[in-house]
Amino acid sequence: MARASRNFVCQSCGAVTPRWAGRCESCGEWNTIVEEVAESSGVAGGPAKSGGKKGRHIELVSMAGETADPPRLVTGVAEFDRVCGGGLVPGSVLLVGGDPGIGKSTLLLQAMAALGTRGADVVYISGEEAIAQVRMRARRLGLAESPVKLGAETNLKDIVSTLEGGKAPAAVVIDSIQTMWTDVLESAPGTVSQVRATAQDLVRFAKRYNTAVILVGHVTKDGQIAGPRVVEHMVDCVLYFEGERGHQFRILRAVKNRFGPANEIGVFEMGELGLQEVPNPSALFLGERDGETSGSAVFAGIEGTRPVLVEIQALVAQSSLGTPRRAVVGWDSGRLSMVLAVLDARCGLTLAGQDVYLNVAGGLRINEPAADLAVAGALVSSITGNALPSDCVIFGEISLSGAIRPVSQMEARLKEAEKLGFRRAILPASTARQRPSTGLALTEISDLAGLVAHLAAGEAKRPRERRKGDV
Repeated sequence: MARASRNFVCQSCGAVTPRWAGRCESCGEWNTIVEEVAESSGVAGGPAKSGGKKGRHIELVSMAGETADPPRLVTGVAEFDRVCGGGLVPGSVLLVGGDPGIGKSTLLLQAMAALGTRGADVVYISGEEAIAQVRMRARRLGLAESPVKLGAETNLKDIVSTLEGGKAPAAVVIDSIQTMWTDVLESAPGTVSQVRATAQDLVRFAKRYNTAVILVGHVTKDGQIAGPRVVEHMVDCVLYFEGERGHQFRILRAVKNRFGPANEIGVFEMGELGLQEVPNPSALFLGERDGETSGSAVFAGIEGTRPVLVEIQALVAQSSLGTPRRAVVGWDSGRLSMVLAVLDARCGLTLAGQDVYLNVAGGLRINEPAADLAVAGALVSSITGNALPSDCVIFGEISLSGAIRPVSQMEARLKEAEKLGFRRAILPASTARQRPSTGLALTEISDLAGLVAHLAAGEAKRPRERRKGDV
């Protein structure tokens, strides 16, 4: 006979405690512990006993052997397919998170409409909007005639029964997982137990019927997908849809992908007709860049497998406050503090009484350490007033000793810069074996003091060096 199992679960981190407390001992959040009741066939909420029967034998195979690559459902939205690793894999489960209003539903509706136009059977289940609202968005996007089946329901049992009733669809969107609920649990929709249970049922459905399932997830104030972290472990791919409200650009970033590269990005531009793909984001990020202005540097970065050029802007001004301001947009504030400390300790630049503002243009967020040298170049340029050449890119990692370390994929970064018309590059010093083959005029820097001397002496304003192929 089923027994009720009562636990107290933190709605922030998912930790389970035997009794209620005002503060969660795992994550430190206050007033997040809620009592939840679940039905269980075992003793004291545990799994049911098997009566001592042995489990069945499983087949063990050799590591050597060939396995065919998983088939792909290509939606036709190239940037979305790129981030997924070439398209949706049948039987896989994707989790898409992002801030409210950033465009998650718009992106998935466009992707499903494109996939349906290619002949695939797709279903879009909305737990937050009525069918009339979804149709209204589809008309605005010009997708009113797309062969997408719509549904508005939050009871997961009804949804799964409907999907199992006929031929299983090729792809299903659940918008969103926080609105789904199952009557097996007494807790409210959106709680940790409901999110975990409904996600597990949808993963089981995807594997059984070879259907690609896409879950939309809400995010917390810290930018993480709400609910227990175990949901991210259950799914095959976790995507974050990022962007600043003041910019028209949106970044779709893969932070986990079992069928493709992680940290891959796709770039979209939000317009009146929805999200438009940006096949060459470097040109778009640099499209409105000013000429030779102090405090500006072009960073050649790598996002997944794609080289991306983006402008880094810095402003250093005398502070009137007792504690100077450090404002950062698009980069790690802790990393900025480290670069400022190295400039102070190793290069003699006193920034203790200066306000420092740093911005990555276009709304892109940079995570790789290779941006250290570009940030330092923009800061030194702002301090000295000497502008970096408009046809120069810069990248490199700064160590605490002030040395500049080489970074990966230097040749790919330089080729992207050369393709966009750049003629110079400031990069870490490398050995003959590591030196990339390129037509750019290279300035190799071994330590941060060398970069400061290079800019303070006005090197940025001198005529450009001759490069290979110039007459």
